[in-house]
Amino acid sequence: MTAPLDCVEVVELVTSYLDGALDDATAERVREHLSLCDGCAEYVEQMRVTAGVVAAGVEEQLDPGVRDRLLSAFRDFHRKA
Repeated sequence: MTAPLDCVEVVELVTSYLDGALDDATAERVREHLSLCDGCAEYVEQMRVTAGVVAAGVEEQLDPGVRDRLLSAFRDFHRKA
């Protein structure tokens, strides 16, 4: 049996959890913690809402040409790194 996650571990995993990037076992451990910890459950919900608002605002306001230039710049940066 794996030890339960603590609040610090949940905070460290929240982005991956919300992105669906955790393996099934780790995601289940996060869900178990959230079912027992109102503070972390609220934090995760706030992060979910914030990410949704930011994503919606960026997509609505970002010109397609600007988007393409930004993606190209990020790709170029990572190729050089």
